[in-house]
Amino acid sequence: MGDRRESAALFDDWLWTMMQRERHYLFICSQNRLRSPTAEQIFTDHPGIETRSAGTNHDAETPLDDEMLRWADTIFVMEKTHRNKIQKRFRSALNGTRIVCLDIPDDYEFMDPQLIALLQARMARFLPL
Repeated sequence: MGDRRESAALFDDWLWTMMQRERHYLFICSQNRLRSPTAEQIFTDHPGIETRSAGTNHDAETPLDDEMLRWADTIFVMEKTHRNKIQKRFRSALNGTRIVCLDIPDDYEFMDPQLIALLQARMARFLPL
């Protein structure tokens, strides 16, 4: 009986720790120059999350790598093509990490007010309260 209570207490401690730590959100576009850095910047001060951004292209401002993918709890891509590239090139690093496609086309400049509004709307359900 004692083992069961001890296991339950350990699980409760683990669950509490997981709930208290910030979620790691990785935003990805092609070049990491417009959309994903905008997302990183506007959500960087949101409570309960830590943000980073990268690009799928080799010449991206910050090229995506295995370490970034392992860091992320959730990956947010701007287009389905980004998800496909990641799944092909980084399959082993994903390790079951959820990839969410925000369906945001490459039609915006960095910090464009319309892009910010779209990101806020598409991300609303994923942000901790």
